[in-house]
Amino acid sequence: MEKIRFTDWHGTFTVARPENTSYLYFPIAGERGLKGCVTPNLGGDSMLDQETFLLEPVSVSNLHNNRSTRNFWVYVENEGAWSATGNSASQENVKFTRDQDESQVTAGLMWHTARRVSQRHRIKAEITSFIPFEENVELMQVRLENLSDHAKRIAPIAAIPIYGRSADNLRDHRNVTSMLHRIRTTEHGVEVKPTMSFDEKGHRENKKIYYVMGFTGDGFSPVAFFPTVDSLIGEGGSFTHPRVIFRQEPGVPAGTEIMGREAMGGLKFPEIPFGAGQTVTYTILIGVTEDEKEIERIAEAYRTEHQVQEALEHTKNYWKRKVNVRFSTGREGLDAFLAWVSFQPFLRRLYGCSFLPYHDYGRGGRGWRDLWQDCLSLLFMEPDDVREMIVSNFGGVRMDGTNATIIGEGLGNFIADRNGIARVWMDHAFWPFKTLRLYIDQTGDYQILEELAPYFKDAQVCRGEAVDGTWSVSVGSQQMTRNKEVYRGTLIEHLLIENLCAFYEVGEHNIIKLRGADWNDALDMASEHGESVAFTFAYAGNLSDIADMLEQYEKRCSVHEIHVLEEILPLLEAGEELYGSPDKKKGLLCEYGLLCQKKVSGNKKQIPIEGVVKSLRSKAKWMKNHLRKQEWISGASGEGWFNSYYDDHKNQVERFSVREEEVRMILTGQVFAVMSGTAEPEDISKITKAADHYLYREEIGGYRLNTDFRELKFDMGRMFGFAYGEKENGAVFSHMAVMYANALYSRGFAREGHKVLKALADTALNFEVSRMYPGIPEYFNAEGRGVYPYLTGAASWYMMTMITEVFGVRGESGDLTIMPRLMAEEFGPAGKAGIYFIFAGKEFMVEIENSERKEFGSYRIQKALMGEQEIPIGADGVVRIPRERIDALRNSVNQIHVFVS
Repeated sequence: MEKIRFTDWHGTFTVARPENTSYLYFPIAGERGLKGCVTPNLGGDSMLDQETFLLEPVSVSNLHNNRSTRNFWVYVENEGAWSATGNSASQENVKFTRDQDESQVTAGLMWHTARRVSQRHRIKAEITSFIPFEENVELMQVRLENLSDHAKRIAPIAAIPIYGRSADNLRDHRNVTSMLHRIRTTEHGVEVKPTMSFDEKGHRENKKIYYVMGFTGDGFSPVAFFPTVDSLIGEGGSFTHPRVIFRQEPGVPAGTEIMGREAMGGLKFPEIPFGAGQTVTYTILIGVTEDEKEIERIAEAYRTEHQVQEALEHTKNYWKRKVNVRFSTGREGLDAFLAWVSFQPFLRRLYGCSFLPYHDYGRGGRGWRDLWQDCLSLLFMEPDDVREMIVSNFGGVRMDGTNATIIGEGLGNFIADRNGIARVWMDHAFWPFKTLRLYIDQTGDYQILEELAPYFKDAQVCRGEAVDGTWSVSVGSQQMTRNKEVYRGTLIEHLLIENLCAFYEVGEHNIIKLRGADWNDALDMASEHGESVAFTFAYAGNLSDIADMLEQYEKRCSVHEIHVLEEILPLLEAGEELYGSPDKKKGLLCEYGLLCQKKVSGNKKQIPIEGVVKSLRSKAKWMKNHLRKQEWISGASGEGWFNSYYDDHKNQVERFSVREEEVRMILTGQVFAVMSGTAEPEDISKITKAADHYLYREEIGGYRLNTDFRELKFDMGRMFGFAYGEKENGAVFSHMAVMYANALYSRGFAREGHKVLKALADTALNFEVSRMYPGIPEYFNAEGRGVYPYLTGAASWYMMTMITEVFGVRGESGDLTIMPRLMAEEFGPAGKAGIYFIFAGKEFMVEIENSERKEFGSYRIQKALMGEQEIPIGADGVVRIPRERIDALRNSVNQIHVFVS
């Protein structure tokens, strides 16, 4: 098995013979919308959206078929044909033998180069694929070199199958939709413009033009074309043995028009002499547009080798600048791995949760959690636009504390549920505050709490338990007042409504109801009686932290009162006499839901912040005490953990039984018990011991999400139908594992948190086990293979944890604080570790020196310098740089040296 080798700290890597590893793919995308992926053999797909696939859609299960492969053939006179991408029948037959082509992939942020050397023909091909960030065209530059000691005569042919329609038509009317194709050859390539977008609910005129063009390195066009699949592969031929290539048939000229066939971007270049040691270059352009003139512009912009090389360097530099957080740990490979982790949030912004082979579900876009968790990383990477994003995102909250789940294009664009399915994920209200609090800590911008945002409105009311029959799409998707005005409330009000409504929506055990699911979407079969203890912990923490934030807001802004909609006052005013009764809590929530199910009064009441803080703390305290008393499970000696759920039969899901030799433990509940401050230090010690015993498997990534329940549990969710060790059922689920690390660090258990992060990184970097390109996957399966790479919220949390907890560089009400929690092994050979980042618009390089290599817990900060000036160290041992001092700094990189011993 080959290994990943990094060549720079930007994450550029190489791997030899990558086609010998299954399921590998690499993302390439631009900012304008075109996105796709390439495999080591240049398979994969390319699309703008669900309706506009340029290349045939692929899932991971058919990723390595040969139909959707971008191919480039070289016919060598008297020697035969060779696929420069490795996609021919003859090459497949020699795979894993000494006659296999030498091959290697080298890739960096948004570019991919596949190198291949033919043992038989002694020709080297180097194919670089990328999308210029400002364009909707994929460039594929092919460089051929004659490695033999004699001249040859070659005839190159590019072969790119053009799908040109909606992903829905892959199985639905595939043949019928090919009849819509209008294909023509131009001077430079093949264009396909279907007559319509086929949809039996309503056909639409199509305006998209799909195209494949090609040029020699000097900018000359092909001499002939194969514009359909049939014209390339021939009768009885195949994509891996196209008859016209092996027979060297002539093709058709420019100006040919064909209707109603599967399209092919087949481009025949002139036959040329190919001297010993000679190099020749070809460029293939694969794109989609609605503007004929854009095709002409693209042809002129990228027709020569020089132009393509300039575009490649421009694109490389663009994406490198995006990753403006850099780590220096001294550990080989880790810093480059962290560059990819830091890049992954950009990929999710571009791809949503769809459009990569493992992510073959949904129709594009991001979900509610994605909106908020992606903002976590953007606060470090692209902070300038985050304020507007946060305010706009709050417009997706309903008056009942639930939220829109269909996210439209652009900021603040939320769409009513077209399918009429009332789904409530009970964790959704938890995430906005986590992001908002980080934003305020990074910026000191408490005034954002006063910003006004609308509320989302559709037919779903009373937290999905009722329907507003008076609502229709024509009315609009914003909550109205009885005076027929759009109602807008402060972000404070939005936070209160979200978290208070969750507090009151409880089940029989006085735990917040699970509803459609929580963070774990696969817990989707306990909507009637299921309860989520895990996120009851989370909401208890939110209520405490919102109270703390409001106190700081009052102090820093000299504001002593807030304005809230009068309908929500009973939710705030209800006291401890009601908390212990699930029926009374649900009754109060129902009353509130009825008050705002259609229109609201719009009347706002002025209430003291002190009273709001008291109410929130009272509720949080009651919840934490209730959870500690009711949900603790005592395990073996020195072990214990909290129950995480109740199933639809109202039973606790987790348990420990010595007699029955059964242990049921779920990581999720432990994460939020620790993170929320509910678990006491002695509880955390027992939790970590139990997690190490029952969940930890170092060889497959660390902490599994749960133990094996050995039953289907139709009263809980689909996850129990998965094989144990796959996805939500017992895999090492990166997202929750990273949150476990974050929670442990935040409570002072840094060594235990480090163990979590290290296991994930070690497994990801071990190519023999993870069999994935660099980055953190959604999960590691039962064998340790990284699955669902690139698009995961785990990346945002991993990066945030490294910055704010491991290196301890964080904002605190706008000030910059430094309190490292690095392990001794995380300091490089010289006893130093470093981090480059941007804070308050200024660049910083913080170097932490531990010359004695003391372990965390035994060292303290002894001295801190910014340039030549000493920075005071607080009584709490924390370096704190006030915002005023930061604002006065110069724009060059500001060096900070921290000495610990």
